[in-house]
Amino acid sequence: QVQLVESGGGLVHPGGSLRLSCVASGIPFRLYAMDWYRQAAGKQREWVAGIGSAGGTDYDASVKGRFIIARDNAKNTVYLQMNRLKPEDTAIYCCGSTGSWGQGTQVTVSS
Repeated sequence: QVQLVESGGGLVHPGGSLRLSCVASGIPFRLYAMDWYRQAAGKQREWVAGIGSAGGTDYDASVKGRFIIARDNAKNTVYLQMNRLKPEDTAIYCCGSTGSWGQGTQVTVSS
């Protein structure tokens, strides 16, 4: 059974940075693409970034140039480095793979 556990969220001022982590278990992690999604209050979940099993990355236009997705296959972990954060980045961030999702971690960007 796939289990995904996110951490690293918090409250940050506009322009600040956070690094999210997602630890996966129950899958051969190195063989699977991993994605980050976010859901703001009252809105639908939206895709943020993805990384393939070979390390190729892709980003939504709203975060390109500010966020970096990376993976460490030895630790079964995918990261999301978020820089130059904006209030509109406020959301619950979760990772996903093979149709499974984690519980998410709250990111709040506010002065």
